[in-house]
Amino acid sequence: MPLHTYPIRRLAEDPANVLDRGRWPAALPPVTQVLDEGLDLTAATILIGENGSGKSTLVEAIALAYGLSPEGGSTGARHTTRSSESVLADHLQLVRNAGATRRGYFLRAETMHGFFTYLEMNPSTSGDIPFHDMSHGESFLELALDRFKGHGLWVLDEPESALSFSGCLSLLSVLKDLLSHGDSQVIMSTHSPLLAALPGARILEVGPWGLRARDWEDLDLVANWRSFLDAPQRYLRHI
Repeated sequence: MPLHTYPIRRLAEDPANVLDRGRWPAALPPVTQVLDEGLDLTAATILIGENGSGKSTLVEAIALAYGLSPEGGSTGARHTTRSSESVLADHLQLVRNAGATRRGYFLRAETMHGFFTYLEMNPSTSGDIPFHDMSHGESFLELALDRFKGHGLWVLDEPESALSFSGCLSLLSVLKDLLSHGDSQVIMSTHSPLLAALPGARILEVGPWGLRARDWEDLDLVANWRSFLDAPQRYLRHI
């Protein structure tokens, strides 16, 4: 078995805390697959799928099982508003690579406004960036640049909702640089074909079939965007 230095090599169900398959979210096909078969992880894993497919549920559960804050932040963050996360994290077992870091950070665009307020009220020893004085996209990118440093587990849930095309490219640059050192890991859910093109990432398409590995060129997401950009009126006349 090759020696890896990124944090997590495999997901599995905790045999001491089995989740009832009739209970949500275990009934979601990708979640069922992870619980039944486990899932080997690489240094970069991208989850692609429609709304409600279960990709964010998996990403959130991995972040929580690792010890990250459900609404964003590191293992030390204690920000919370209204608890809405699933129970999946309580039933997951993370198989870690020996000697790997336990550092990490969770970014989810939908909770950033409240998280920025939390950071404002709990500044770091070096002071914090005035995130509320920036646009949504600018603040999101600035947080990634400021916090995503060194080795660690970097978890992102649909970051494209905060970012423009150029912003997505900037985030890709940050993630690519982190992965180049060999001891960091990226797990991301996205609807963006641009972010799905992260070099070296394993792409998992999420749907009623569960999880299936796909090349970027073969993704429905990529085919649909290409088709729309080629002839928007083919779609617009039906709405």
